[in-house]
Amino acid sequence: MKPEEARARIQKLLVTGDSRLKQGVDPEKARESWEQALAVAREAGLEETVRPLIEVRLADLPPRG
Repeated sequence: MKPEEARARIQKLLVTGDSRLKQGVDPEKARESWEQALAVAREAGLEETVRPLIEVRLADLPPRG
């Protein structure tokens, strides 16, 4: 995946997760979107840039379990 494509995919996943949370969907669905964004970032070599954004979002979710 080209860096531009990866950035677009990451942005879409971040927005999807944000939207799910705002719409009252199960927080696990938002978590899934954000974790997918992190996986895409990792594969594209962008993890260091994206991880802080995702960690903030995940910290606001209730703990799993």
